[in-house]
Amino acid sequence: MRVRRMVTSALGSAALVLTSLGAVTAAASPAAADPCGFYKIGSDAFYNHCTSDRSRVVIKVEVARAPDYEWCVGPGRTWLGSAHKIQGAHYTGRTC
Repeated sequence: MRVRRMVTSALGSAALVLTSLGAVTAAASPAAADPCGFYKIGSDAFYNHCTSDRSRVVIKVEVARAPDYEWCVGPGRTWLGSAHKIQGAHYTGRTC
């Protein structure tokens, strides 16, 4: 009887821990989907301008085997192009 109670208690504790970890993972997933700044997903490259003031900023886009260029982007996610062509992008410190 005592062994059954210990096993039941251990299983209940394990289920509680796993459920808590699942809730933390689910809460973190939306933020990981669109991080601020440059990121790649599959075959696409993006720049996500995170702002609360609706500002537009100038980013420098680094391109493989082509000249780099600057681009004015607004709030939110901007598609930059193919991930194998776009090497990176960063905020230049200027608004537009």
